[in-house]
Amino acid sequence: MNSIEPSELIINNRGAIYHINCRPEEIADTIITVGDPDRVKEVSKHFDQIEYKNNHREFITHTGYIGKKRISVTSTGIGPDNIDIVLNELDALVNIDFATRTIKEKLQSLTIIRVGTTGSLQKEIPVDSFVASTHGLGLDNLLNFYQHSNNDEEKQILQAFDTHTQLHQGISSPYITGASVSVLKNFVEGFHHGITVTCPGFYGPQGRVLRMGLTHPHLIDRLTTFNFGNHRISNFEMETSAIYGMGKILGHHCLSLSTIVANRISKEFSKDGTAAVEKLIIKTLETISKNL
Repeated sequence: MNSIEPSELIINNRGAIYHINCRPEEIADTIITVGDPDRVKEVSKHFDQIEYKNNHREFITHTGYIGKKRISVTSTGIGPDNIDIVLNELDALVNIDFATRTIKEKLQSLTIIRVGTTGSLQKEIPVDSFVASTHGLGLDNLLNFYQHSNNDEEKQILQAFDTHTQLHQGISSPYITGASVSVLKNFVEGFHHGITVTCPGFYGPQGRVLRMGLTHPHLIDRLTTFNFGNHRISNFEMETSAIYGMGKILGHHCLSLSTIVANRISKEFSKDGTAAVEKLIIKTLETISKNL
């Protein structure tokens, strides 16, 4: 098998992969991703023991234990472009031999759970509530740079979405990927379920108007009113579709969990988003330590 060139797989002088600055032994099989670097310590403060603390740029990783369960938490920063970095590098840490720079014969699957914030697109999904994403639907185009495929249901949802929103005409080539069912089934009680749309920005791509006009001023309405069978769009944010899409291609088990900090229909914003996120972190860690 051909080795991967140094320009393609960058390993630093301590044997760690370049951006997230971790060595293979420094990450766990179960990984929580957070956008905000400051949120890493808000997760790891609940660990019984911390083994490793690594950082480079916006990428901070803590690995430790809750009881006998080994868990890593790593920050990605905001957006699908950063997810491209983090998912590739987490996969490389377990599935590429750094000594030979070759792909391992026996591949390993990680469990990757995003814990973040989001905006609700349904009036009845209020601020401070939690969403577990059944699908990630991307408007960001990242996955279109990789070879990927969909099952029949995903193809049908995507076709209906394209017809309903018309976003595929000149602005985006939407894509969709389902969550890992084996992980999702553990996050039912206390969670709303729905399709999460991932946008490539916070303002115009999410229908916000400050000083620039929008090419799709009715985006929010079209997302809110979309449905396909029992599926509807519950929320939107900036990472889920990239995690789901890349995770599926690479063979990992991925789930996105979000705290609603804004309801774009009722125009409400959480009065204490930090407290709501803390509740989600605790609920997530309890579920991981008991069931995963």
